[in-house]
Amino acid sequence: MSQQLSSPPKTQQLKTIVTEDREYSWQVANNLFVSFRYAWAGITYAFRSQRNFRIHVTVCALAVALALFLHLSSVEIAIIGITSGLVLALELLNTALESLVDLTVKQTYHELAKVAKDCAAGAVLISALVALFVAVTLIAPPLFDLILSYSAS
Repeated sequence: MSQQLSSPPKTQQLKTIVTEDREYSWQVANNLFVSFRYAWAGITYAFRSQRNFRIHVTVCALAVALALFLHLSSVEIAIIGITSGLVLALELLNTALESLVDLTVKQTYHELAKVAKDCAAGAVLISALVALFVAVTLIAPPLFDLILSYSAS
């Protein structure tokens, strides 16, 4: 199976996809501030363009807020934060992988591209289900106690 290589996309094509000026993003960042700026640009891009990332951010924020409201222990809040952060990180990796696959295969179907995208999405799904399990396990008992105490009074 032979594969043809194409020339890289022209700068004008990229500017329609990525709104920030990233003309020199292929270069290594020359200082820590620039590295953080590039990282923030990736997070911003995912938040603006990926519905699932926005959903995960909202659910993660709700879980942490609920944990704080219920006065869970520091360790429990940290566990919820870690699992939530893992979901967000995997969603960012999924977005990056999907973009890279799309760049490689252009807008054509390829079975290996499907496998790569599906596996990355599966990793996000597994992490989200684990995070949901952790959050429900830690939040449900004190939340039910709170609800029962209000209904008893």
